[in-house]
Amino acid sequence: MQFVVKTVLSALIIATVSTVSRKSPLFGSIIVSLPLTSMLAMIWLYGETRSADQVAALSRGIFWMVLPSLVFFLAMSVFLKKGVAFPISMFMSSAIMVASYWAYAKLLIRFGVQI
Repeated sequence: MQFVVKTVLSALIIATVSTVSRKSPLFGSIIVSLPLTSMLAMIWLYGETRSADQVAALSRGIFWMVLPSLVFFLAMSVFLKKGVAFPISMFMSSAIMVASYWAYAKLLIRFGVQI
């Protein structure tokens, strides 16, 4: 039952963003930029474990991993502005993001950052 509630709530957020974005990309962007998914994950994790330490570790990991995820949005915007088809832009942006995660993780390890 808990899985169903999580799934429905997540789907409602995505549907809301999609609907709002058609009318106002600005408001859709604001909603998406909120850390709703992260907040929900923290709520679910705490509810299931009652462990503030696990939530803190998740929060710290999210903090360190936000930067390479931003590369996806920049790449997607550039590809689409240049007229690259949406599916190809999505694939290429995702590939660049994965490469960014890999390089960033290596960099963090080199500087001794524990995630």
